[in-house]
Amino acid sequence: MTESSCQQPCARKVPIFTSLSNEDLAKVSAMIRHRKYEKGEALILEEQPSDTLYIIKNGQVKLLKMTPQGKEQILHILSTGDFFGELNIFNSDELSNFSAYALKTTHICMLTKDDMELLIRNNPDISLKLLKTVTKRLAHTEKLAQSLATKDPEIRIAYMIMEMGHKYGKPVKERIKVELPLSREEMANYVGVTRETISRKFSKFERLGIIEIKGTREITIQNMQLLNEYID
Repeated sequence: MTESSCQQPCARKVPIFTSLSNEDLAKVSAMIRHRKYEKGEALILEEQPSDTLYIIKNGQVKLLKMTPQGKEQILHILSTGDFFGELNIFNSDELSNFSAYALKTTHICMLTKDDMELLIRNNPDISLKLLKTVTKRLAHTEKLAQSLATKDPEIRIAYMIMEMGHKYGKPVKERIKVELPLSREEMANYVGVTRETISRKFSKFERLGIIEIKGTREITIQNMQLLNEYID
């Protein structure tokens, strides 16, 4: 973890600050501290106190919990413009209920609880946008729980592919090219299967013409309709 400079205000990249004037954005930028995390570094550890809002200027971060069996359960994959730690802004007495790790070199902008409280008092609509983000994440967590509850690993893996296609995919003609943010092992932890199952099901989906695999970090979704059939 190292301190780093910020050439452009992080606040401009964050949806919750879009309604702020240029003057208010400048004030937010003056409050922000900047840090760079290398791949694998921890930003927050589960069960530790935190009173900071973390904003991803660029890079990717995984939020996870450890299962009773000592395995990672990935909850969210966040990227540029996303933020986390918002719940501790409203209740700093609570310990973090997840850990956060950089998936690649990641530049982070940080705001303290005191600074956020000042911003919210002066700009009440920020709290509403925070609430909307928390609600979306809760819905995502519920879908993840439903996906993990099914005994069919193909459904869980299909759901993961679709989710990553929506978030990281780039349309190429009638297909969707996806640069995967997770390794095979991390994808296995995300959907609660083994690494071998991920590789086997990916190969099956490729044989069926649903996806095309390129290396370990890139796939192309070739038939979204077939992929949907696994989830419905």
